[in-house]
Amino acid sequence: MSYRIRPDPALDDEVHKAAAHQLGKAMAVLTERPRGLHEAVHAARKNIKRVRALYRLIAPIAHQFQQRENDRLRNVALTLSGVRDATALIEISHYLQATARSAEELHALTRVGDLLTARRDRMAEAETDLEDKARAAVATCAEAREALKEISFDCGRRDTARLFQKSWRKNVRKALRALSECHAEAAHVESFHDLRKRSQDYWMHHMLLRDIWPAAMHAKQLEAKALVDVLGRYLDMSILADVADREPHLFERNDDHARLLEAIIARQQTARKEALERARWVFADKPESEARTIKHLWLEAAD
Repeated sequence: MSYRIRPDPALDDEVHKAAAHQLGKAMAVLTERPRGLHEAVHAARKNIKRVRALYRLIAPIAHQFQQRENDRLRNVALTLSGVRDATALIEISHYLQATARSAEELHALTRVGDLLTARRDRMAEAETDLEDKARAAVATCAEAREALKEISFDCGRRDTARLFQKSWRKNVRKALRALSECHAEAAHVESFHDLRKRSQDYWMHHMLLRDIWPAAMHAKQLEAKALVDVLGRYLDMSILADVADREPHLFERNDDHARLLEAIIARQQTARKEALERARWVFADKPESEARTIKHLWLEAAD
């Protein structure tokens, strides 16, 4: 069962199937680990994000369920975040290397990448309870899947259309508020983090409802995903800069530290500009107008 909500079947069935499938995938990958435990953790966290986005889409008619299950799934994802966050810093260091502006900068950033890899490996060795955390995550996902049996929506076609209209409007309004805060001259990194979360929901909600207008929804989904990726790079560079300041002992040479921060500042300026431009395009339509369109498309697709 793919990650989607189709217009024809009952909403209960579609929500149960989509959420249970993602939770089942998280449980399977954490148990089977075809590419190792750390890659399994990364994959499982993505599955969990999809379930949380789905629950936000139905929140207007399942508020208590959404809050409770969001807390449950957020907490289990946090227990699995340690080494994955360290790996993300290695990945952003590779991005900085790929965009190096000189041979000297490339050499410095390559040394930084090696040091970050060693740091991640030390953290992985120290995280001796990751096996226990993975087993606990499997159990929690099983509990979350069982909790799905508790919810039922007495929703006809028009009720469902109004539900999606309401939740769509709410999410886009939140995204626009975050985008407005990001435009401030002294915008805090938390504003960009909030914009990324809202953009992730927007991307995943297009995935979920793509059957109502496949070509257009897929195109917007790709645009939103590109925005999420740029914002992710921007935020990962902020985290890397903080780590560099908090852990100066990581750097064997002072000029490596300085070159890293110079590279981060330069690339962040570019990423910030690109993110704001993409966000203006992705969220160009008024929330009320776009939400009404989703409502009408759902009704037409269900006829």
